[in-house]
Amino acid sequence: MSKTYNKGDKPGGHPLPFQCVVLDAPETIKNPFSGESIELQPDAVAVYDNIMGAQLLAEKVSPTDGGHKLWDTVRKGCDWFRQYYAKEYMVLLD
Repeated sequence: MSKTYNKGDKPGGHPLPFQCVVLDAPETIKNPFSGESIELQPDAVAVYDNIMGAQLLAEKVSPTDGGHKLWDTVRKGCDWFRQYYAKEYMVLLD
């Protein structure tokens, strides 16, 4: 089951940096480069998925221009991870 939350909502106790669809259960996520895995809480999974999707699209539409609005999503999501899930950030996004 999933639910859509708005920016600032706190489904996991932390205010979300942008609108997200949050599932009910934690998930284990694997870093595609290092192969290292870590379990994320549902709110963190939602933010991670948004970061990865925005990065993929931003690289296609604006590979050399970090000013595209999709890059803002990536930056906001990474800042959120560093603040609330620092260990998980280091495994997956650093």
